Amino acid sequence: MSIEENKMGTMPIRPLLLNISLPIMISMLVQALYNIVDSIFVSQINESALTAVSLAFPVQSLMISVAVGTGVGINALLSRSLGEGDYKKARITAGNGIFLAALSYVVFLVLGVVFARDYFEFQTDDALIIEYGVSYLVIICIGSLGKFMQIVFERLLQSTGKSFYSMIAQGAGAIINIILDPILIFGYFGMPAMGVAGAAVATIIGQTVAAMLAIIFNIKVNKEISMKLKSFKPNLGIIGQIYSVGLPSIVMQSITSVTTYGINNILIRLSSTATAAFGIYFKLQSFVFMPVFGLNNGMVPIVAYNYGAKQKQRITDTIRLSIKFAFGVMIFGLVLIQLIPDKILLLFNASEDMLNIGVPALRIISLSYIFAGISIVASSVYQALGNGMLSLITAVLRQLVALLPVAYWLSLSGQVNSVWWSYPIAEVISFIVSLVFLKYIFDRKVAPLESECSYSEDLVESLQ
Repeated sequence: MSIEENKMGTMPIRPLLLNISLPIMISMLVQALYNIVDSIFVSQINESALTAVSLAFPVQSLMISVAVGTGVGINALLSRSLGEGDYKKARITAGNGIFLAALSYVVFLVLGVVFARDYFEFQTDDALIIEYGVSYLVIICIGSLGKFMQIVFERLLQSTGKSFYSMIAQGAGAIINIILDPILIFGYFGMPAMGVAGAAVATIIGQTVAAMLAIIFNIKVNKEISMKLKSFKPNLGIIGQIYSVGLPSIVMQSITSVTTYGINNILIRLSSTATAAFGIYFKLQSFVFMPVFGLNNGMVPIVAYNYGAKQKQRITDTIRLSIKFAFGVMIFGLVLIQLIPDKILLLFNASEDMLNIGVPALRIISLSYIFAGISIVASSVYQALGNGMLSLITAVLRQLVALLPVAYWLSLSGQVNSVWWSYPIAEVISFIVSLVFLKYIFDRKVAPLESECSYSEDLVESLQ
């Protein structure tokens, strides 16, 4: 096998991490841009349209959680198998990953078509919002095969270090979304004005194009994974290993939807404008978090591969460097939000009332970024080393045990600005737990690997 094929175990860590992560970070930044632009376009229709799309967000978030979580499990198992030189297991893992993506699509297709109207009627009795929401969500669910296939085939590329092609696929899909949004929503260039449905159609077209590109790239350049028809036959052992890592990630990301729903209910008792400001924040934070998630997507296969190859020092160096990069990104986001929160909010045509609530909200919540980067990287380390349950425990402690109860307790003061402090408080708790778990996973999984000395103490001490 060539040097290129073995770069996960041979290339110096810094250029390797940048080589794999940077394309993913760029493509995810483009995706974050799409999310914001999409909301800006939809808000131009009317407030009901924006509300409908916002109400549909938890379902879309759940869909992405399943796809990404499954992808995390595939990525970790596939990279570890390649590191061990077990190419047959890698081939079966890839085939079963594609099977799971197709199965997930069928589940959401049925749920979306059958229960979309019930979902919206349970939340509101506004007929216009319901009609907007049903038309949007049904289209998203019918066309979600593109999203599931896009994510799985991108993970196959990432697991073998070919993140550049993953960036091209994801970036192309996001750019197509951005271009088609105004054309299909408002009816430019002779196209019929489809309104909210146009936003959904633009989304699935972009996702489908991205999936097709990812499939083509795998066939053309991903020679380490040669799939045969029998690779797609369900293998319960492989599926179990995929979900042993992926399921905690799915649950972990789904918890965010539950937390968002809970925070919205707390805020709406104080101010409907506060709820809207919180919704805008979620769109904005993707610009900071997406690059870190992209970094993690590059880090996971490196750690998993070198764990399979028993390269202790490369594992430690990768994690340490990832934490430094993540911290730098989060600090940049913190400074940006602290300096120009009003200008950011005005992108969404924020009213004076929105600015009065939103500016302190952004400044207070963004303080959590100081600690968040390290916790995010640590969570991916657990997954890469096959201990996704630690990620789940951390997420539960942060969001369900700390964030929601603290937010509710602070809301009793009747001051909406007090609620925002629940985020920095929860993040400090998550940071402390992450340090403890990071040392635990090193002592249990990495320390036993052959090496001249132990690095777990150095790593943990460097973070304190």
